[in-house]
Amino acid sequence: MPEGKDTFLKAYLMYRDQDFDLAREPGRHTAALVQDLELTSLFAAMSQGDNWLAEVVKKAVLASTSDLDTIRYRQDILKDCLEREAIVREIYELVVETIETERKHNYYGYRRRYPTLILHGAVSVLEMLVDKLRRLRAIAEQHVTTFESDGFRTLFAMLCEQLDDDYFDTIRRHLKQLKFERGVLISARLGDGNKGADYVLRSENARRDDWVTRVFGPKAAGYSFQLHPRDESGARALSELNDRGINLVANALAQSTDHVMSFFTTLRVELAFYVGCLNLHARLAAQGEPVCFPCPAAAGERRHSGTGLYDVCLALNLGRPAVGNELNADGKDLVIVTGANQGGKSTFLRSIGLAQVMMQCGMFVPAISFEANVCERILTHYKREEDPSMKSGKFDEELSRMSDIVDDVRPNSLLLFNESFAATNEREGSEIARQIVTALIERRIKVFFVTHQYDFAHGMEAGNPPAALFLRAGREADGARTFKIVEGQPLDTSYGADLYGRIFADGAAG
Repeated sequence: MPEGKDTFLKAYLMYRDQDFDLAREPGRHTAALVQDLELTSLFAAMSQGDNWLAEVVKKAVLASTSDLDTIRYRQDILKDCLEREAIVREIYELVVETIETERKHNYYGYRRRYPTLILHGAVSVLEMLVDKLRRLRAIAEQHVTTFESDGFRTLFAMLCEQLDDDYFDTIRRHLKQLKFERGVLISARLGDGNKGADYVLRSENARRDDWVTRVFGPKAAGYSFQLHPRDESGARALSELNDRGINLVANALAQSTDHVMSFFTTLRVELAFYVGCLNLHARLAAQGEPVCFPCPAAAGERRHSGTGLYDVCLALNLGRPAVGNELNADGKDLVIVTGANQGGKSTFLRSIGLAQVMMQCGMFVPAISFEANVCERILTHYKREEDPSMKSGKFDEELSRMSDIVDDVRPNSLLLFNESFAATNEREGSEIARQIVTALIERRIKVFFVTHQYDFAHGMEAGNPPAALFLRAGREADGARTFKIVEGQPLDTSYGADLYGRIFADGAAG
């Protein structure tokens, strides 16, 4: 192999200077995040039934970053993918085809312990890889100037530079030589007990093309012997000598094959994230849902605004457009949402969390426009249904989860509460909520809180905090829900009577 070149192949489509680590373990609160934001619907839309792709997009989405440069780097790459989808999918299919072909070679045993089998298998695989690399370089040469993102331009330039014609010619010569069509030339010396030692594989001398000279010319000095066709012991001994001679080169070639395969594997993983984004974009476009590339701001700022913000998972499950909302929470540390039962409060809260998660992994977001500061952690504390297996009460379980969150939360994190601390009486739950939220805000943690607890919401509003925003679920005069979230003071009712009247009136009419 050309020295060093195969080790320089890097994808760098998720980070500027490092590979994406698929083996990285998710944070301890990600299971709750997936459950509360219903992220499984998002993963399903991105993977389209491909289990491997589903695992990759899940890891990529949950491994959000607060680094602004990385977010913008991925956004630019994704914009390229959306503009040139056919080319990106062609590259991805080529990479998948390469990995599947190598896997079949591996399945049929070229990784066995015998050096001869290792060598022959590695030569066969590397010949296949060289063909795939040629096709990959051809795509890079054709499109290196048409892509605009730093990520794709760097990848294509690297492929054109590292995989030049000299590289392929050198590999071709090496592979032809390593087939040992004229036999294997090995040197050794006699060691202790007249046993062979210091086996070295030698390059054979170039043969002259003049057949007359080869046939009638002087013969090289030396000794030779031939094995009897039925000499099984001799054949086995000769095979062992052959294996000793080619052992080092077999291992070296297998390592070179591993280096090239490592590049293809990494490229597949990192492209898979963008293919998942393409799948999701196509699904949303077919439903007429808007998406936009958000404007991320530094973690220390307080930016949070958007238009047409909707719950993408709800839209995917409905199969039709969901109601969008407006938000202007710039400069706010606390947003409290109250109002009518089943008026869209929880849906709005999910849309906030989903937009933040999608922004911080470099994706587009489900909105017409969206801007927010990045957050060090994105955490959720939602009410849970009664669990018969719980060893303590529901309220104790809420407090226990809150304690775990406090252990991990960091300044400039985002914490979403949905009907938290409602498992006890109004007065106690409101006081606990007030103390926890006040402490979080003092630590520079942004809080969105959906609640029916009027004492809590009204008490927070009465303090007239300048960094708080109060929103309310919309309701028509006749009780109809608009599913719009608008700015408004907390009310001392959730209009449960509307639902009661509607349900029982409909039942009586039926």
